[in-house]
Amino acid sequence: MLKILILGPKSRYDAYAPDFLSQLPLELAFLEQYSGAEQAAKQNADAQCLLVDAITPVGADLMDLLPQLKMIHSEGVAFNCIDLEAARQRGIYVCHNKGCNAASVAEHTVMLMLMALRHGITGHQAVLEGRQFEMKQAVMVSKAPELGEQTVGLIGFGDIGQATARLLRPFGCQLFYYTAHRRPPQVEAEFGITYLPLQELVARCSVLSLHCAVNDQTRNMIDAPLLEHVHPGAILVNTARGELIDSMAVRQALLDGRLGGIAMDTLYPEPTPADHPLVALPPEVADRAVYSPHLGGNTGGSFARCHRNMWNSVRLILEGQRPNYIVNGL
Repeated sequence: MLKILILGPKSRYDAYAPDFLSQLPLELAFLEQYSGAEQAAKQNADAQCLLVDAITPVGADLMDLLPQLKMIHSEGVAFNCIDLEAARQRGIYVCHNKGCNAASVAEHTVMLMLMALRHGITGHQAVLEGRQFEMKQAVMVSKAPELGEQTVGLIGFGDIGQATARLLRPFGCQLFYYTAHRRPPQVEAEFGITYLPLQELVARCSVLSLHCAVNDQTRNMIDAPLLEHVHPGAILVNTARGELIDSMAVRQALLDGRLGGIAMDTLYPEPTPADHPLVALPPEVADRAVYSPHLGGNTGGSFARCHRNMWNSVRLILEGQRPNYIVNGL
């Protein structure tokens, strides 16, 4: 019997449990709320696997309360809230659901681009307020952009960046990408995309879309010095992680008019407070912001794929094998 401690709601795990789960010899313990993880660990000190929401912090102190732990598995793709080095030192695998939400996040990314470019929020509000005709007239003379006319820069080109490029290509966008490790020529040809160094990409592209993991090299990568080079009026889209951007620098770029708009699925911290510098914007720029509450990967298909992979890794642990998608070098 393998003991599993789950920091997440039982209802979600029940909804997405794969068919084979009932056949595994498991004992499951749930902590429904994000708080109280240490107490849950003390009460379940014999747990051998820890399954956690991707935004739940897991540090060395929590690991020390679970001396039999063999694996920590993120319920999502991100794993930046888990202390990878502490887990490595203790011989604990840290795993994630690589690629499982790529299609879902890519769809959400394109939706946010379209909402930012095509007055998704302000148009909706105009109809509610009885200003449909006035707004339509204003847009007709504004030379409103089409997505297909944009030069789109994808910052990060892993599973989600590539899925986004695949969706954007039929629109007719000119596509560029930046990543720490340039892809081979055949991959660039497959996606119809061109590599540019980060500063050049930011200067050239009218839509910038973030698809990086958070690490020491990417944290606050969209900062004031980089934004000095931004294409005038560019739209910044973030469906990755809020830690990738310097919020105060992005706010100032909006106020200065260097950024034409933002479309944010993720902000830091989470939960995002109402007085966040990219939420509590002054009236003159507030209508240039589009938000969604970190829904990019939240589809039934995405969760089903994630949970199937996660429980497959649990099954591998039961069988004495290495789990899938280890990210901490073990």
